Amino acid sequence: MDRRSFLRTSAMGGAAAAATGLAAPVYAQGNRTLTLVTTWGRGLAGVHDAAQRAADSITAMTDGQLTVELKAAGELVGAFEVFDAVTSGQADMYHGADYYFINQHPGYAYFTAVPFGMTAQELANWYYYGGGMELHDELGQIFGIKSYLAGNTGAQSGGWFTKEIAGPEDFQGLKFRMPGLGGQALGKLGASVQNLPGAEVYQALASGAIDGTEWIGPWADEKAGFQEITKFYYTAGFHEPGAGLSLAMNRDVFDSLTPAQQKIYEIASAEAHQNNLAQFLSNNGAALQRLQAGGVKVLEFPDSVWDAFGTASKETLDQYMGDEIFARIRASAEESMKTTSNWITRSEGSYRAQRDRVLG
Repeated sequence: MDRRSFLRTSAMGGAAAAATGLAAPVYAQGNRTLTLVTTWGRGLAGVHDAAQRAADSITAMTDGQLTVELKAAGELVGAFEVFDAVTSGQADMYHGADYYFINQHPGYAYFTAVPFGMTAQELANWYYYGGGMELHDELGQIFGIKSYLAGNTGAQSGGWFTKEIAGPEDFQGLKFRMPGLGGQALGKLGASVQNLPGAEVYQALASGAIDGTEWIGPWADEKAGFQEITKFYYTAGFHEPGAGLSLAMNRDVFDSLTPAQQKIYEIASAEAHQNNLAQFLSNNGAALQRLQAGGVKVLEFPDSVWDAFGTASKETLDQYMGDEIFARIRASAEESMKTTSNWITRSEGSYRAQRDRVLG
């Protein structure tokens, strides 16, 4: 039995033993302060907002019985240390992009984004009605956390480059910031892929430590200031067509909450998820216009590059199919994506095309 299977069996067995050994759950009494650590620098547009909104909602809806105190990246632990901080009990909760934690389990990528994966709406369809939430919880049981989606950036841009990309060969030796399985796919094209926290990206690009970066989309990218460094901006990317963000709580802490508090945690996460998606999508159009007015050259990758992205992405996903949980998550996500996107394309997709034609 491999380590992951052992951990999963142990976690489930422990939970079952606890369930039979206690007549009723024991809930902590009185007011409590919960520490929330994040993968985001304080004030990073949109992503920090989602974390703060979830924290404030939990505090407000529990009438202060639970006060969530947010610690941005570096204030208690580093951006990529939040998972271990919560599983170890150093912190109570984290907010972040779960694809930062694929070294814990590659299946976590699906709860942020995988290359050529789900759009924001398709992710929500899968998560709430296609078994995604249950699979997220199954992973959480292995590591002692309870997670919910709590944000979405929408489709992310292809990124900022110091030169135009004419073909797949232009990625050879390119130092590029891209996390998750998308970054692994880009590495198969010869790129030197860097996984940097968001707060460090501007300086890395400005100093020449990297040749390019993806971040989120026009609004957050403009706020980050990448247009001050380079003017080549690819607006469509293959790697994050609808990037989900997660709120995760130490499972012992979650189990100590009252049923009402547990439900508030779930509702606050869902509200932050929907609000955050609207925040990004409502700001991106105007930001793109400002970027273009400031001299940014808006570009699209040629078909040869998209073809190379597709081949590399399939190879990247296929290499994890030996992991039983990853294989089930992938199969579930792809089946949901296939069935729900068919209707979306035929209804909303056709309507948008006709609206653009009729209204110009």
